[in-house]
Amino acid sequence: MGLGGCIILITVGAILTFATDWELDGINLDLVGLIMMAVGLIGLATFTSIARRRRVVVPPTAPTVVDESRRDGGY
Repeated sequence: MGLGGCIILITVGAILTFATDWELDGINLDLVGLIMMAVGLIGLATFTSIARRRRVVVPPTAPTVVDESRRDGGY
């Protein structure tokens, strides 16, 4: 699950929990929304920790300077 999937889970969960008043027999949509938000937050935390480990910092190297004006033999 990528970053977009986590954000979608959080958004849909929040909509189910806070913005709807639907009632289904045997299903508590408020609880389903809370579970979706929790799974999205866990996925987001996991994704960011993995992405942070993948990032490799490479120290900058000094540029190589080539002296073009030096000629051997004068040709």
